[in-house]
Amino acid sequence: MRAVQILNPSGEVTMPRPDRPRIMCVANQKGGVGKTTTTVNLAVALALHGNRVLVVDLDPQGNASTGLNVPHHAGVPDVYDCLIDNVPLAEVAQSVEGIPDLWCVPATIDLAGAEIELVSVVARESRLARAIAGHPAEFDYVFIDCPPSLGLLTVNALCAAQEVLIPIQCEYYALEGLNQLINNINLVRQHLNPTLEVSTILLTMYDRRTRLADAVEQDVRNHFGDKVLQSVIPRNVRVSEAPSYGQSVMTYDPGSRGATSYFEAAQEIAMRGVKESVGRNV
Repeated sequence: MRAVQILNPSGEVTMPRPDRPRIMCVANQKGGVGKTTTTVNLAVALALHGNRVLVVDLDPQGNASTGLNVPHHAGVPDVYDCLIDNVPLAEVAQSVEGIPDLWCVPATIDLAGAEIELVSVVARESRLARAIAGHPAEFDYVFIDCPPSLGLLTVNALCAAQEVLIPIQCEYYALEGLNQLINNINLVRQHLNPTLEVSTILLTMYDRRTRLADAVEQDVRNHFGDKVLQSVIPRNVRVSEAPSYGQSVMTYDPGSRGATSYFEAAQEIAMRGVKESVGRNV
């Protein structure tokens, strides 16, 4: 039953659509906290339940492209062409096989040189924002998967987004780098993108057997309050296996704890978007 609810073959189960596109940047300069896994699985969960979703892979490693089974070998038109050569995003976006309302802008190894090439480009911080704004299609969600650094690519993502989603691994080191990330987000808000806000914190790789995970969770909830999703992503081998089959855990093993957790997190994000728009209208 759980698997059927997540795969939603009949299309009956829907997550509410926001009244305007939500552009979410998934960022954390610490590597291995689950940025790409979170991006891919939330995007698939929302697309399977009635939302139109675009994933922009901004990490030169191209892991989000791998997880969605989108070709990203050398020579494939990618996000690099949009940033450096002003190629329209619509020409680069590829539809994701088997998931009708999901598109992905892949990243190839060319993107590794973009950090250096962007330095001399005019309006270098807003190249991605302009590319997304120029896309003719109307998306409900745009997820930008950032590299594990605070360089120009991440700054481009922060300038293009309205919301930041921060995945936090339930370990002590994850908290250490968080302060620097928040400072950078505040700098971008002050100088480049005044509408930017940290809207969502997602706890990942949660191991219920350890006191440390519990302590980290309490610290994060005390500090960030309502921004922390109630759904927590557990350590789950199915989540790690799925990319090797070019799939998200939602389609690879929809009955697993990992898939259920990401499904619940996507539901929470969708419900929050609707509440926020109602609050704005009031």
